[in-house]
Amino acid sequence: MARLARAMSVCVVMKRPPGKDDPARPKRSAYDKALGLLARREHSRKELKTKLRQGGYEGDEAAAALDRLGEQHYQDDDRFAEVLLRSRIAQGYGPLRLRVELKSHGLADARIRELLDEAEVDWAASAAAQLRRRYGGAGTADPAERTRRAQFLLRRGFAAATVRSVTHADVDEADDIS
Repeated sequence: MARLARAMSVCVVMKRPPGKDDPARPKRSAYDKALGLLARREHSRKELKTKLRQGGYEGDEAAAALDRLGEQHYQDDDRFAEVLLRSRIAQGYGPLRLRVELKSHGLADARIRELLDEAEVDWAASAAAQLRRRYGGAGTADPAERTRRAQFLLRRGFAAATVRSVTHADVDEADDIS
């Protein structure tokens, strides 16, 4: 026991630098936090507001920071939407999925319609490209396989009419090959 007491008296307590959740660490301003988030990627105003609130920033402080970022053109919902739209189109998603995702980021329906119209995408060609990427170039006359392919395109956010035309064109190609 004496040995343990002696060892404890020799122990030196080392002070660690303040950690992420340490109250001794000074808190960054909402503006700095949002700017750091924007340095990584574009964010919508709604997304930044949510992240700031989760970080413990009050509504007024967060709103002031977001207003300042908007005035300085660091945060712009239109630019965010265009970047997101281009990215998702390149990934092969359809207009219905894009509409829902943009809406979840707080964009207005009218602006979403404008963006989708400005994109000038041939959705049928995009859907056909997704089918080729996923299932190869060969068409199929098998109804179960056609249903699987249609469900795949519907999950990607393509309209039912587009899916129908693409999967039926797929059947016509299969008939031509046979």
